[in-house]
Amino acid sequence: MDFVVEGLDQHYGSAQVLRNVGFEVPSGACVAVLGRNGAGKTTLLKCLMGVLNPTRGAIRLDGDEITALPPHQRSRRGMAYVPQGREIFGELTVGENIQAAARAHGTAKDGAIDEVVTLFPVLKEMWHRPGGQLSGGQQQQLAFARALVTRPQLLILDEPTEGIQPSIVSLIESVISDLKNRMSILLVEQYLDFAIGLADHFVVLSRGAVVERGDRGTVTREALSRHIAV
Repeated sequence: MDFVVEGLDQHYGSAQVLRNVGFEVPSGACVAVLGRNGAGKTTLLKCLMGVLNPTRGAIRLDGDEITALPPHQRSRRGMAYVPQGREIFGELTVGENIQAAARAHGTAKDGAIDEVVTLFPVLKEMWHRPGGQLSGGQQQQLAFARALVTRPQLLILDEPTEGIQPSIVSLIESVISDLKNRMSILLVEQYLDFAIGLADHFVVLSRGAVVERGDRGTVTREALSRHIAV
């Protein structure tokens, strides 16, 4: 699934948060979007998923413009989003969180649920526990599972390592590495080592604009860290 962002602007009132942002996520590739806090990364992802409407620009999925589509239609087109903060349904059980997503996408009976539980075995142990009672790392695994059970072609991840213990970060890195063979991935991350370990292409934002970009073989760690280090 080819995903293209063209000349995206976004304003909050008179403040411009995104400035002419453009990049591509080639089919089957992992693209990392990097930047300091306040660089516009989360705003960008909300525009890509239809949660916010960009002021200007276009978003294209396999050649079709989807800029005006609402989030549920983008999801139907094969996009899945793991937001910063997880945003699971805290009062629903682990099983209910996953089953709700699977039923909405027609994957409840095709083995998708078993596949995600295999990726994150702790979820089977916690199947009947309310999501709000899980630890941060367990909630992140649930958020991943809820996205993956829809069988996406493009997986969008907003800082998946934030506030997560190292063992869970390693598990998530392993899962993403395996998923790269099956789908395109857009990864927003501040943890540079994590991004470098996974991404094929890099886009760096600063004050809402793209200030650095390159492929794994052409962009240097120094060039990336220059815009991320505090």
